[in-house]
Amino acid sequence: MAHDTLEQRDRNRPAPAWVRVIDASSEAVGRLAAWLVLGMVAVGACNAVARYAGRFVGVNFSSNALIELQWYMFSLVFLLGAAWTLRHDRHVRVDVVYARLSATARAWVDLVGTVVLLIPFSTFVLWVSWPSVRNSWVVREGSPDPGGLARYPLKSAILVAFALLLAQGIAEVHRSLARIRRNGT
Repeated sequence: MAHDTLEQRDRNRPAPAWVRVIDASSEAVGRLAAWLVLGMVAVGACNAVARYAGRFVGVNFSSNALIELQWYMFSLVFLLGAAWTLRHDRHVRVDVVYARLSATARAWVDLVGTVVLLIPFSTFVLWVSWPSVRNSWVVREGSPDPGGLARYPLKSAILVAFALLLAQGIAEVHRSLARIRRNGT
């Protein structure tokens, strides 16, 4: 689409240092999340092989820790990949109308959506999650299943992910305002 080229060009324009730091953080964490997909698949495959091999010899080779590790990685992929997804404009949207708008109108939609929805929601999640994460660290919360993993580090990822998403949202507000200024109102 033609608007993809224009908006991609806007993304490649020089940005202030603080925006570049946020973008670099989102990139680094997004790459980590991508590698977690590979780890998640490997752990899942090992769990499946261990479960079926165990049936043949009558020994359980799988463990709650490995099963939970797979679920933890699955959670981290989505949590930590959110800011990268926003940075690369790959998030879900109803493109039927958006694609037909001018570049300035799309910048306004992005700006309003980010300021009215993303930033308040991310702030709210950080605010309501903090007590739960803090308490989880205080008690060193673990899995209720025997041999399971600690839960408190995973809960901390909620704060990290939404802080990064909030920061990336603020960087996107800067980009939307710059596009609106460049293209006129």
